[in-house]
Amino acid sequence: MPNIKPISDLRNYSEVLHDVSVGSPVFLTKNGRGRYAIMDIQDFEKTQATLRLMDELAKGRKSGEEKGWLTLEAVEERLGIKKE
Repeated sequence: MPNIKPISDLRNYSEVLHDVSVGSPVFLTKNGRGRYAIMDIQDFEKTQATLRLMDELAKGRKSGEEKGWLTLEAVEERLGIKKE
């Protein structure tokens, strides 16, 4: 169940921060609507890494569609991987 609090609870921010943990962000509302999310730094870093990975995968897909896909053998050759 999500941890949702009104932004006015930040007056006592130490209690709000105490409720934040890995995998359990705190969502703050303003005038009854979602406005902010406070998350653990580990979750933030994981999210950023996921976004970077998704960006690189999108670039690879675009390159494959525009320039053509490589065969497994061509990849192994470019990487210098010897098949046994």
